[in-house]
Amino acid sequence: MVTIENHIGKISVSEKCLTELIRNAVCSCFGVADVSSITAFRSAVSALTGERFCKSKGVAVHIDKNGSLSVDLHIKVTYGTNISAAVKSITHKVTFTVEDTVGINVNKINVYVDDMNC
Repeated sequence: MVTIENHIGKISVSEKCLTELIRNAVCSCFGVADVSSITAFRSAVSALTGERFCKSKGVAVHIDKNGSLSVDLHIKVTYGTNISAAVKSITHKVTFTVEDTVGINVNKINVYVDDMNC
C-alpha cells in the first residue's frame, strides 16, 4: 500500500492498482507492441535487498523508505519504431498519468526494451 499525506488529507493506493495504471499507460503509447515479463532474478534481488517491490506483467514499482517512486518497465516494441522517441513518450505519459491520477511524484523510470515484434 502506497500512502501519501498532503494538505487535503491521506491518500492510500494499492501497489497492484498502481502497476495496472502504469501498464495501461504504457500499452497505449505509440510503438509499444506489448510488455514483457519480469525475471525471477529481479524478484529475488528485491527480496534480498529488502526493497518493497510489486510486479505485474512488465511493470515493477519500487517504493523507497522515504516514499519516492521508481518504475521499471520491460517492453516489446514494434519493428521500425524509433526506440528513443518511444521511450521518451513512455516516460512522459507514465509520469503524467501517475502524478495526475494518484498525486504521487515519480522519481525515476527505467525502460528496458526486451524484444521486437516483427
